[in-house]
Amino acid sequence: MKTINTEKAKELIHETNGQIFSSTFIKKDNTIRTLTARLGKKYKSKTGKSAPYKAKEFNLLPVYDMRIKAFRMLNFNTLLTLTINKNNYKIK
Repeated sequence: MKTINTEKAKELIHETNGQIFSSTFIKKDNTIRTLTARLGKKYKSKTGKSAPYKAKEFNLLPVYDMRIKAFRMLNFNTLLTLTINKNNYKIK
């Protein structure tokens, strides 16, 4: 398992071009969650309003959860592992 920093993790995720990847992170309630997600799907607000904050300012990335079939925020501050194309990375 290779060790990378969060900036490299962001770069690798953006290079997936919509391919499915897996990540493990710590949720706000301190539980560990594994997320199988992808980029590339566009979110459409039901109310027509934009988000009240910019995700990038909080080190978040909106992704589409493939299991739940809904959008989720991936928090790079609590990211533990990342798996892309069967390559495993540990985040330091």
